[in-house]
Amino acid sequence: MSKITAIETIHPSEIMPNLMLLRIHTDDGVIGHGETYFTPEAIAALIHDWMARRLIGADALAVESHWRFLYERSRSFGQPGAEMRALSAVDLALWDILGQTCGQPVWRLLGGPVRETIRIYNTCGGPSYGAAAKEGKENLDWPGYGDGGEAGPLQDNWASFHAAGDLAEELVSEGIEGMKLWPFDRFAHANGGHQISWEDLETGMKPLREIRERVGMKIEIMVEGHAFFHLPAALRLADALREIKPCWLEDIMPLDNLDTVADFRRRSRMPIAASEMLLTRDSFLQLLQKQAADYVMFDPTWCGGFSESRRILQLAETFNVPATIHDCTGPLTLLAGLHLAASHSGVAWQETVRAHIRSFYEKLIDPLPVIRNGRASLPEGTGLGVTVNPELFQPGKHEYRRTE
Repeated sequence: MSKITAIETIHPSEIMPNLMLLRIHTDDGVIGHGETYFTPEAIAALIHDWMARRLIGADALAVESHWRFLYERSRSFGQPGAEMRALSAVDLALWDILGQTCGQPVWRLLGGPVRETIRIYNTCGGPSYGAAAKEGKENLDWPGYGDGGEAGPLQDNWASFHAAGDLAEELVSEGIEGMKLWPFDRFAHANGGHQISWEDLETGMKPLREIRERVGMKIEIMVEGHAFFHLPAALRLADALREIKPCWLEDIMPLDNLDTVADFRRRSRMPIAASEMLLTRDSFLQLLQKQAADYVMFDPTWCGGFSESRRILQLAETFNVPATIHDCTGPLTLLAGLHLAASHSGVAWQETVRAHIRSFYEKLIDPLPVIRNGRASLPEGTGLGVTVNPELFQPGKHEYRRTE
């Protein structure tokens, strides 16, 4: 038996303010890595003050047993949110340990490979999107607020508003087949998303039309709404967006009522992607049963790790709905998505943020994912195939905690 001996967490706020990184140690020297995103202090408290009671001294390879125990106990107290994100981080680390112990990458333990490379799209966030703000800059870490970037290399957030045609040409030259942007978010903030004026609609359409004028249909456009708009505004947006033939509209509306989302899909007659905001399998089942989405999008470090993500993939496959895997929240989230996509043919796209990969992910993990010509390679090595920078895990730094 490979026994769990210690659990460590950090919150590297000077790199990525909402990121929590995890290491689980075993008595045979294996270290498993995990992560999740948002409210890192609360997640760390859940792991050290509750989940560690189950894990310390237990068999590190009993992945499903630990998942079931932690899931069922948290379900009794309302479950979604912090509990699912904490469970996701732990599950990633345990699968990493399992892969290292077996001498295999996680994607092979999940049944892969089903492909040699994975198609990616670029989410147009710049280096400051989700990262620590520069001195003198505000970063509220929420789309449409805070620092929107500035002109310059990899400033995709800024370019998506001010130089969308140039950005599209650059992405096409790199072989990238899809780009996601959110040109309407700022208008929702002004009035709560209840309406969007014709003037604001035209302003938001300008970069989208520029993309089509410059590169035609050489790139897919994904339009993100971050769940900011109510039904009347969402329908007006959908009607205007029809001309640019988007690959999908993502979370244009809140996910509180899936019947309304399904109604929006029927009335808009547009492809819908939803949603990493759903954290439990039963929510995805309802999404599919109500025919509310054309693409199922999930985040493996929010919805229960590898263990639950593979079940969500199988669920989507049952309804003949393709999946797309979310990531703008951390390097291990991206790695987890690549392992899942390598092992399941139902994954149509993997989200990436090239600005993150090329500007600060190297401070967090080694090696970086290999992406060429718009395709990500299967992760090499055993387990996740990467190591989280061990220098980050230092007592007295990054809100370091350790439980033995």
